[in-house]
Amino acid sequence: MVNFPTLDIAGSGLAAERYRMEVTANNIANAGTTMTNNGDPYRRQAVVFSADMDESAIGHAGAVHHGVQVVGVEPDPTEFPTIYNPSHPHADANGFVRLSNVKIPEEMVDLITASRSYEANSKAIKVFKEMVEQSLKLLQGGQ
Repeated sequence: MVNFPTLDIAGSGLAAERYRMEVTANNIANAGTTMTNNGDPYRRQAVVFSADMDESAIGHAGAVHHGVQVVGVEPDPTEFPTIYNPSHPHADANGFVRLSNVKIPEEMVDLITASRSYEANSKAIKVFKEMVEQSLKLLQGGQ
């Protein structure tokens, strides 16, 4: 079986960025949630990536890279902002409501960044495919 590390790397990037877009979309969807099952507002989630390497295949140049992998999703530890709104159903005894720590502008930047990274990995696969097709044409004696 032929191994194409370029496809492995770009494919892992596609999967990781798609997952990041899903988590970001979930953050945006829950930005207005002031109470979850644990009694706190929704806490922003962040995807954690790691390089996917094969340490057993160490050669002269070091470990063999296989792309990126999602190693987890971690909650954002920043404080919940509060507003004074005594008529809100989740207001405390002093009339303050704790809000989600999701900041829509930051989520939009994350979404755009993930989208651009996804597009770049997709383009890398497309260019690789074109190169392979051209190579096959040359090997077959075609123009």
